[in-house]
Amino acid sequence: MTDPVRSCILTRDRDSQAHLIRLALAPDGQVLPDVRAKAPGRGAWIGVARAELEAAHRKGRLRGALARAFKTQAVTVPDDLSVRIAAALERNALDRLGLEARAGTLVTGAERIETAARSGQVRALYHAADARDDGCRKLAQAWRVGSDREGSDLKGLALPVDRTILALALGRENVVHIALTDKQAASRVGEALDRWLHFIGPDHMGATPYAAPCETASQGASAPAPDRAGGNTAAATTTHEDFE
Repeated sequence: MTDPVRSCILTRDRDSQAHLIRLALAPDGQVLPDVRAKAPGRGAWIGVARAELEAAHRKGRLRGALARAFKTQAVTVPDDLSVRIAAALERNALDRLGLEARAGTLVTGAERIETAARSGQVRALYHAADARDDGCRKLAQAWRVGSDREGSDLKGLALPVDRTILALALGRENVVHIALTDKQAASRVGEALDRWLHFIGPDHMGATPYAAPCETASQGASAPAPDRAGGNTAAATTTHEDFE
């Protein structure tokens, strides 16, 4: 079933609902993130990145766009709205990883991932921000071999959270590397991560205090990402295999 198409209230560009972020109006008039699009009532959709949202807030454009979308002037935009959205998107992405872990579609541990990769089972590959570069390269090479894509730039994605955060999300100890072994699971995780990473922007990717993080790839699917609500088209990434 095709996802509904929505318009970004700031750019008027249209995109799949799954690619945009819904904002909801609380009873007290506060605008709050509704990243899972579950809150009742009228919603407002944004497709811009965090920096663009904050700029629109400073200039007063965001409040005006929200007032029009909600059809009321009783709108209060929190100064930390962008922080709340980023936190909600992060929580949604990590929750998605946790669900896949419980469903058995996710593998952790470098040795287990390498074995799965070389046997062609890996559909997506992710690393903690503090993962060692040599470990990332070794798993990427195993993935390329198992996917018959030696010589390509296929590699995993370093997430902007460390191993402690990933371990808490998955309910496991010392989660440094993550592989998805199911095509649909990789699609679900990729979609949640794409919204989060698109919103926080490249300036927040890899911005960790660790000495040897993995090389950070672009977010999104393995085909070029769509031009999101007036933003630049993301570079082709090699985070996971094609889902089609």
